[in-house]
Amino acid sequence: MDAIQQLHLPALAIDILRLSLWLLVIMAIFVPLERCFPLHRQKLFRKAYLTDLVYYFLSGLLPKFLLAIPMAFIMLGLRDVLPVGLHQAVAQLPLWARFGAAMVAGEFGTYWGHRWMHEVPFLWRFHAIHHSAEDIDWLVNTRAHPIDLAFPRLCGFIPMYFLGLAQPSGNSVDLMPLLVTLVGTIWGFFIHANLRWRFGCLEWFVSTPAFHHWHHTNDSLELINKNYAPMLPWMDKLFGTYYLPKQQWPKRYGINERMSPSILEQMIQPFRYRNKR
Repeated sequence: MDAIQQLHLPALAIDILRLSLWLLVIMAIFVPLERCFPLHRQKLFRKAYLTDLVYYFLSGLLPKFLLAIPMAFIMLGLRDVLPVGLHQAVAQLPLWARFGAAMVAGEFGTYWGHRWMHEVPFLWRFHAIHHSAEDIDWLVNTRAHPIDLAFPRLCGFIPMYFLGLAQPSGNSVDLMPLLVTLVGTIWGFFIHANLRWRFGCLEWFVSTPAFHHWHHTNDSLELINKNYAPMLPWMDKLFGTYYLPKQQWPKRYGINERMSPSILEQMIQPFRYRNKR
């Protein structure tokens, strides 16, 4: 990746090139796995594949701009609220302990941000784009309106900063939120993958494709709005939204509302009228 910086390209071009290289790496992992262990027999270039490919680049470029201003206000607000001793105590923890605590704190915030995206009608307008996918595979992870990506991520950052696991007053780049976001993003590709794997008792501790596929089900009204946690399913156990049968898989995915196939229309649609699930 350092070699890319030596090309002296504009910042946007460098970002696109990085995303393209990561895309090749992710494809090299998940495309063979989905060919060898598919849950559903579906084409590689299935319906809306090109749309999701465009979303991959939008998802990698836009959220950081949407998060910049609200994160600046959060940092300024917490800088005068948090005791200095808290940051000093947290900074003395070993890296693995800080990372583990940041994952749990971030997961708590992201769980509630994701849940609100379903329960608050205005937020659902944005999140409905992600749930409009009728075929699920690794690339669906990136199908999301920029606001849909930014809001749960912001909710995940707030507990980390509040507990001193991230440093709002630091002058250098804080690696902990970046590391948590990176791990969560990579895991997001896995839980959306079209894989039939099951993991027994491990599924209680960490989210899997089976766990998250039920989040995307459109089988019945009784089964939707479950399994919000991106990585730690016991969050759903704790808050009463856990659903994972031992043998069954969803039969249908998607939503009942009309969703335009045009990305431009999908970007505008949440601001124009109300979607009802």
